[in-house]
Order: sequence, then C-alpha cells, then structure tokens
Amino acid sequence: MCGIVGYVGDGQASDILVRSLKRLEYRGYDSAGVATCYQNRLFVEKDSGKIEEINNKLGLDTLPGHVGVAHTRWATHGAPTKVNAHPHTDCTNTIAVVHNGVLENFMQLKKELTDLNHTFVSKTDTEVIPHLVEEGLRAGESVEQAFLKALRKLEGSYALAMISTSEPDKLYAARKEAPLIIGVGKGFNMVASDITALLDMTQEMVFLHDRDMAVISKDSYRIIKIDTGEGVERPVKTVAISVETAEKQGHPHFMLKEIYEQPQTLRDSLRLQQQYLDLLAELLDKGRVIFLVGAGTSYNACLAGSYQLSQLARLPSFPVIASEFIPNYGSSLGADTVVLAVSQSGETADVLTALDFARMRACTILGLTNTVGSTLTRVARAYILQNSGPEIGVAATKTFTSQVLVLAQTALRLARLRGKIAQFEMDEFKTELLKIPRIVEEVLMKTSVKVKELAKALMSKPFIFILGRGISTSTAYEGRLKIMELSYIPCIAYPAGESKHGPISVIEESVPVVFVVPPDEYRKLNIGSIMEMKARGAYAVVLGDEADSELMELADFYIGLPKTHPLLTPITYAVPFQLIAYHLAVMKGYDPDKPRNLAKSVTVL
Repeated sequence: MCGIVGYVGDGQASDILVRSLKRLEYRGYDSAGVATCYQNRLFVEKDSGKIEEINNKLGLDTLPGHVGVAHTRWATHGAPTKVNAHPHTDCTNTIAVVHNGVLENFMQLKKELTDLNHTFVSKTDTEVIPHLVEEGLRAGESVEQAFLKALRKLEGSYALAMISTSEPDKLYAARKEAPLIIGVGKGFNMVASDITALLDMTQEMVFLHDRDMAVISKDSYRIIKIDTGEGVERPVKTVAISVETAEKQGHPHFMLKEIYEQPQTLRDSLRLQQQYLDLLAELLDKGRVIFLVGAGTSYNACLAGSYQLSQLARLPSFPVIASEFIPNYGSSLGADTVVLAVSQSGETADVLTALDFARMRACTILGLTNTVGSTLTRVARAYILQNSGPEIGVAATKTFTSQVLVLAQTALRLARLRGKIAQFEMDEFKTELLKIPRIVEEVLMKTSVKVKELAKALMSKPFIFILGRGISTSTAYEGRLKIMELSYIPCIAYPAGESKHGPISVIEESVPVVFVVPPDEYRKLNIGSIMEMKARGAYAVVLGDEADSELMELADFYIGLPKTHPLLTPITYAVPFQLIAYHLAVMKGYDPDKPRNLAKSVTVL
C-alpha cells in the first residue's frame, strides 16, 4: 500500500528521502510528499502525481535539514489530491506525520479534536495523528509522551513516522499490523515500510514488532512497547539481497507475493468505515431491482455477493457481466433500480459504459473499488473501498478475496437493517468474518506443498473442468479464470448440476475434473456428481473440508481446507486455485506477472 521513509543523520534528508521513495514506486501510488525540519521550522512539499514530476515542480529533494519523513500514497480515505497527500501536519505546523494503514476510529477522534478547536484540512484518516500529538504537547507532555499517548488511542492498522520541530534531531516511528523497519547506518538511521527503500543506504536492519514504537536519532534508537511503555531489544539483521528480490519480499514473482499478502489485505478489508457501509446498505434496501455489475474477477465476486445478499439479507439481486448489462437489462432500468458496480481499478470500460447508461435512466449508482479518485468513485452516489492496496500482478488475487469479503459485510449490514434472519445467525456470521484472515493464513500454510504436486499432475492435460454448486459456482468460475489466464490451458467451469447437460459428454479416461465441495447443504449432491464423473474415467480432484474422510476416499487427489461459513468459502477455496495457476505458469515457463494479451485494467471496449 503506501510507502514510508524517514531519515535522521548528517546528510541532507530530502535528497536521501526522494531517492528512497523512488525505490518504492513499484508498489503503486497516486501522490507523494516530503517534510523536513530545519532551524525550528517545518518544510513540507507534496502533490498528486509521479515522484519525478512532483520533484521537478516543487523541488522535494532540495528541502533543507537533516531529519525528515516522506511518503507515497495509495488513497484509502479522501481523493488523491494535493491536500490529501502526506505528510500531514497539526494546527501549529510543527508536527509532520506519514502513515500506512487504515484507522478505524478516525471519525470519532476527528470529532473529539474538532470539539477542542483543532482545524482539519484533509479528508484523510491520518490527519488525526499530528493533532493528537499536538493536543498532548498543549497539555505539557514531551513529544515522546504525546506520541505514545496518541498511539494508544488509535484503532486499526498503522505504520507511522513523525518529526517535530520541538525535537529536530529525532525521528519517531511505530507499527501495528503494517510493516516498519529501522535501517541502521553510520552517522544516520532511517525507517521505511519496505527494505527496498533502505538497501542503497544500509543492509543492517531492525524489524519492528507489532505495537512497537521507536525513538530514533542519528547515532542511536530506542524501542518501546506501546501497551506498557517498557523498553525492548530487537535484533539487528544483515539483509544481503538485491533490490529486485526485496521488491517481491523474497518471492520470485509479484503474484506469489500478493497471494501471501492476503491475510493482511483481508484484515484491512474488515476495516470498513461503518457510516459508508450503512449508507450502501440503506441505498441497496431502497431498490426494487438490484444489479451487481463487474467484469472478469470482479464479476465472479459479484456472483458470490448475490448469494450472500440472498441468503443473509433475503435480498434478490442480479449479477451481470458488465458488457452484457445494456443488451440484457437496458430497456428495463428505471428510478427504482440500484446498480452496484464492482471494479478494482474503478476505470473498467465495460463497467463505466454500463453505469453511464444506467445514470441516464435515473438509476442509483453504487461502487465497490480499490481506487479512490477513480471514475467509479466520482459517478457513484456512494462507494466503499476494498482496502487491498495496489496489485502489480495482472492476474487478480487479493482483489477477489477482498471484494468478496466486503460484499459479505454489506450483506450482513443489510441483514441487520432488514431483520430477515435471527440475531444469533448474524452474530455467528460476524464471528466467522473476523476469522477469515487467520483461516486464509492457515490455507496458505497447509496447502502450499499439495497444490504444487497437483500442478505437476495437471500441466500436461489438454483441458480442465471445474465444478461447484451454489456459491461455490463463483469459486469454480474464479478458479477457471486464474488457471486459463496464467497457464493457457483451456478450462471450463460449470455449476455442478449442469454438468449432465453437455460437459459429461466429453469426459473420458484421465480427464481432470476439479470439484469445489465445502461442507454445505450441497455436499451430498456433489458426491453424486463426483461418482458420475469417476464412472466415466475422470481424474477427480476435490477441494473439501480437511476432516471429510468420505470425500478423501472418493478423490484421486484431495486438498483439505479449514472450515468456515459456507458463504465465505469463495475466499478460502479460491486461494488454492490461485496457487495452482501460479505453479502451472511457472512450470510451463510463463511469466505469471504478465500473462500474454492481458492488461491489469481493461479501459477499452
């Protein structure tokens, strides 16, 4: 997501910070900025756009001083504009903060601070932090005390770096559920959210732990536990890797890095601003006809979302492939129609064309996207963010799981609003929602070896079938998409109940058929489908519950997965498909980050 760098030392901070920021460009960003301290004054320059363009215009690397912080932003609150770019400052313009993460309680903190006569200039969650520190300084606390007190008030995830004119020889940093590293040098020390930003300055690094705070000067640093205020030692590690390897966090490809990021991106996707979720639910509830519109992976997420809305909120909806929306439903749209568009980039041409058509017919337009400031966020009456951060690999991985998780939260909010299911059912579903990041972590740990074995077995096959029932149909479609776009093996996905209407006719000895069989109400029907296919010689691959011994006996190859709520299985069961597709591509000698003929965002019709 966002990139953070901080420096304190003998050199010119701004020049070093800009060079380090450029090392983080691969992460994706929409704005950038630098703040330095010099002669008891804060210097801040920032804007939207590319680092080089901003630097040429504003001279980021010429700001005076030997201490500073810098930032590349991927917007999660507030559009990608100059005023929303980091660093953010307090009312007195003596404190500057850069932040990566999502603060869940910033609206509450902002109201409290506004009541205390603090003035806010941006729409970001980050801006509450310098004002919290300022409030502590007003009360007579030291910078360290004020920073520590502010951290204890923050809910959500953060990696932070801060400077203050009150202590122009120090750099403050802290982390919770977002990476932050101290780079240890001679005559300087640094902090960064990524080792890539540090490698041309030092290979000696200290990896902060969750809820660590650091006070850093040019020749020393102290680490403090946020919760207790106690000092703690963290080891210095020598990191001897290339910049390219560092960019991918040790993984050979960005796609694999992004697959393994999913536990964290799912945690961030659970940190939705509740007032936006409420508004989305209210507007959906007012519609007589609901459409969920997306393309590619986002359509598959829409399909999963339609099951969630129906079963949790008892709200029927129509998932529609964006390019088919106008031909199929264009003549039936009206003021009582709600269109929820799902697009990672918010710029998908087919989606925007469908929305333009719907807007002209007075439909209510809602959005789910990953990109603040995109066209979708501008045309939607209300939108919500999936908070999965930039995705460099062309094949969407964390996009799908985050979108399904956000749609699940929307369905739960609608269920509470409509009162269609029992309170205990809603409580149970919320409990399962909160477990999802940990379960996906478990899936990655338990299936990594098995999926590689399966990829070896599948790589020489001329085609692959994937079957699922109910909400698992969306999982089957997403699995097909991943395998086909990365391995170039023809792949067909069907609702399992439809397999007798065509697909079964081409099943013969050793044809691979992958069944998605979570422990839901359709399990017995799925067992019947497995037996039908095996009777015709199919090589049956089954993704099912890790404790389902009956399925294990039936399958020729079995991947056992941890149990979760049936409506959340598209998240957990999609992950093995992502890994299978990745390994197939690598084994066949293809680049999984850049599949042929494909682009990250399809912006032409």
